Amino acid sequence: MDLFLEIVVAVLMIVGALMSLIAGVGLLTFPDLLTRMHAATKPQVLGFLLIFAGLAIHLRSWALVPVLVLAWGVQLLTAPVSAHMIGRSGYRTKHVNRETLYSDELRTVVENASHGEDKD
Repeated sequence: MDLFLEIVVAVLMIVGALMSLIAGVGLLTFPDLLTRMHAATKPQVLGFLLIFAGLAIHLRSWALVPVLVLAWGVQLLTAPVSAHMIGRSGYRTKHVNRETLYSDELRTVVENASHGEDKD
């Protein structure tokens, strides 16, 4: 049973590290802000989950599980929020190639804000 658990831990750790590596490579190779932002958030959160799951199995301590769940939960909550804010600021500062967007739902909001129109 110990050998099986060690194999599971090794697989989880390696796959989690590879997901984090993929996120780093995506940050360096993708051409624009939105694809880099996607690469920084999606695989990184999954990589953290896999690493934390492997760590929990390896340490075999129930006292550590809430700490790992809390750490992963904070990562799960903060990564999308920060990516959203980076995407919005990149859109407003013209760092996003708008021709490549499939749907531009933020255009009317930004146009209304730039013209000073309020919905009072």
